[in-house]
Amino acid sequence: MTTTTPTHYQTTIRLRTEGKSLGRFTNQVQEAVKESGVQTGLCSIFLRHTSASLVIQENADPDVLKDMENFFSQLVPEGRDYRHSTEGPDDMPAHIRTALTHTSEQIPIMNGRLALGTWQGIYVWEHRQRSHTREIVVHITGH
Repeated sequence: MTTTTPTHYQTTIRLRTEGKSLGRFTNQVQEAVKESGVQTGLCSIFLRHTSASLVIQENADPDVLKDMENFFSQLVPEGRDYRHSTEGPDDMPAHIRTALTHTSEQIPIMNGRLALGTWQGIYVWEHRQRSHTREIVVHITGH
C-alpha cells in the first residue's frame, strides 16, 4: 500500500462587493485550487463576516439571483422595529439573512478542479446597502 502525505493549502480572497448583490468569485477559488496542486480533496471556503453570506447557485440566468434577492427582501425586510440599529436600518436584516444562509461551503476537488455542477457558481451575497471589502478564507486539503 502506497501512502502519500496530504497537502494543506490556505489563502485569503478579498472581494469588494457592490452593496446588496451576489458577486460570483468561482474563478478565484478555482485558481486557489490550481495553486494548491491538489488533484483529489476538499476545498473549504469561509466568509469572515456576519452581514454577508456564501451561496452556491445558478450561474447562467441572472434572473435566479434577482428572484433570490427579491424573496429575501420580503422575508427579512428593512425598516422594521429591530432593537439592533447602531449601524443603520440594513444591519440587523443583514445579520438575519446571514443566519438563514451560510458563511461556509465545502466543495470536493476532482482532477484538480472544483467538482461543481455545470450551472453552479460560488457567490458572496452582500446583505448591506453599501459596498464592503469581504474576506474569504480558502482552505484546501488533499493529494
